[in-house]
Amino acid sequence: MTILSRRTLLQSLLATAAMPALAQPNGVPGPNPFRYEDVVSRARELSRAPYEAPPAQLPEPLNALSFDDYRDIRFNPDRALLGSAGGPFRMQLFHLGFLYRRPVTVNVLRDGVPTPVPYQRELFNYGRNRIERPLPVNLGFAGFRLHYPLNDPKVLDEVIAFLGASYFRFLGMDQKYGISARGLAINVEGGEAEEFPHFREFWVEMPKPHAERATVFALLDSPSVAGAYRFHIYPSKETTVEVTATLFPRQSIPNVGLAPLTSMYFEGENDRHQTDDFRLELHDSDGLLIQSGAGEWIWRPLRNPERKTISSFQDNNPRGFGLMQRDRVFENYQDLEAYYHKRPGYWVEPMGDWGEGQVELVEIPTPDETHDNIVAYWQPNQPYEPGQEIAISYRLRAVAAVGGMHPGGKAINTFQAPPRASGTNAPSDPTHRRFIIDFAGGNLPYYLGDPGQVQLVPSTSAGTITHTFIVPNDHTKGFRAAIDVKLEPGQSTDLRAFLKAGNRTLTETWTYPWSVD
Repeated sequence: MTILSRRTLLQSLLATAAMPALAQPNGVPGPNPFRYEDVVSRARELSRAPYEAPPAQLPEPLNALSFDDYRDIRFNPDRALLGSAGGPFRMQLFHLGFLYRRPVTVNVLRDGVPTPVPYQRELFNYGRNRIERPLPVNLGFAGFRLHYPLNDPKVLDEVIAFLGASYFRFLGMDQKYGISARGLAINVEGGEAEEFPHFREFWVEMPKPHAERATVFALLDSPSVAGAYRFHIYPSKETTVEVTATLFPRQSIPNVGLAPLTSMYFEGENDRHQTDDFRLELHDSDGLLIQSGAGEWIWRPLRNPERKTISSFQDNNPRGFGLMQRDRVFENYQDLEAYYHKRPGYWVEPMGDWGEGQVELVEIPTPDETHDNIVAYWQPNQPYEPGQEIAISYRLRAVAAVGGMHPGGKAINTFQAPPRASGTNAPSDPTHRRFIIDFAGGNLPYYLGDPGQVQLVPSTSAGTITHTFIVPNDHTKGFRAAIDVKLEPGQSTDLRAFLKAGNRTLTETWTYPWSVD
């Protein structure tokens, strides 16, 4: 990082803010405007050099900040950036400290000219923290967030935040933070330690008046890869982020995760844990939704497993996948602080040819709701190798109304229980299990007048299906289906089920894993 004096940086920032156009006073054209291709060139050059780890220590007392100490450091809203051109976006910066020890450089692009934002003490309110000595002007920041009048034309709401490694989160109207996205995931499933690529530098365009989008460029770095990213951010009811990336591997990467999503699932109706809590469900997301390249819609309820579990869904050019919060009923959460029923799902829509690979779902045991334990991403079949230049693009959407994702019926509830005979108290057989699925929506209400036309189509990859039934469910305006499965000890299976009428498929495909120890 180039070391500049505070005075030089402040003078540069002021000069850039006053610059009317990219031209010299004598009419000679000025420098070319900064573009995505410039970030690509930097990433290419960066990949040819050995990876340089960031400094391990921050200036004191930033190294010793606790969670509460760090939370007491707040950006002063009246110092927000990006407003001088009259655009609707404002930028606030995150201070370094606590878990966020990796400095990032944040630049503002005005008329295509990049100017780094210098650290200034006056940007922050430190609360009860005491910073006795001046901190260096090139300290950098932990990240930043953008505000926009998302819910009210007179109120600036946070719409997106980049903070920590390559993590970012964004919101649509009337949504609350939960799930996160990442730029890239490496070795999530492998036996070696997971690698966390990080955004080391950002360039944020100064929005014009009445701008309907914000644009952010980012430079990604890690021991295995360097990369260039562009984010077009469109705030709306379901905010959309268009992501373009170019990756340059430093070494072979057999386990790479594209468009990774990270969420939390502690417990829900399909996976109950005996916790002493008045809240019935605790999760940011409750299922993985996939639209395969062939057009099939697949719903996989999430779990909090006893051990790390990896589920793979092979595909060719997937049309979309995402971690969804399908249950939107407040009474199922009863949480007036976390607002789990208002947390968005993130839907990934690939742009262009992604080829053969698999959507992978990683579920990690968690003892409580404070840990992110769910990861989903696309893994290509072919590993990335040094010397390659990989270009990818996709859309991310913050989904609230999950009922509109596809026109078919949805699996809205999953339950499981021992298949006991009615009126008996005999001990349950641990190798025998009943799975109950509520399907609703689509054309299912049409068939309630003649439920005999609706058929359950179940399958299992192992074991035996011993019994099934399907009955109308007037409460959901759909159908309740049940599948009894028997496995041998040590076996595991993947169950699948959908509803049809004649040759017409009525619902998405529900799938769920089960094993007997």
